Amino acid sequence: MGIIAWIIFGLIAGAIAKFLMPGKDPGGIIVTIIIGIVGALLGGWIGTALGFGGVSGFNFGSFVIAILGAIILLFLYRVVRR
Repeated sequence: MGIIAWIIFGLIAGAIAKFLMPGKDPGGIIVTIIIGIVGALLGGWIGTALGFGGVSGFNFGSFVIAILGAIILLFLYRVVRR
């Protein structure tokens, strides 16, 4: 996927992760986008390592993996920021 697609995919994944894990986080929308993009990459890496597949395009499986990666990253971000 191109860089614009990753940004859009990450924005959506980050927003859904934020919706599933509500709370006050510093940084606002910029941090949400970054968490989403890096979370999508993290989810793809973990999914590939565990044999579930990676983030390969705009499909349901990739979307779930990207959201799970963003949730993991958001959780870690909150632990570190405290």
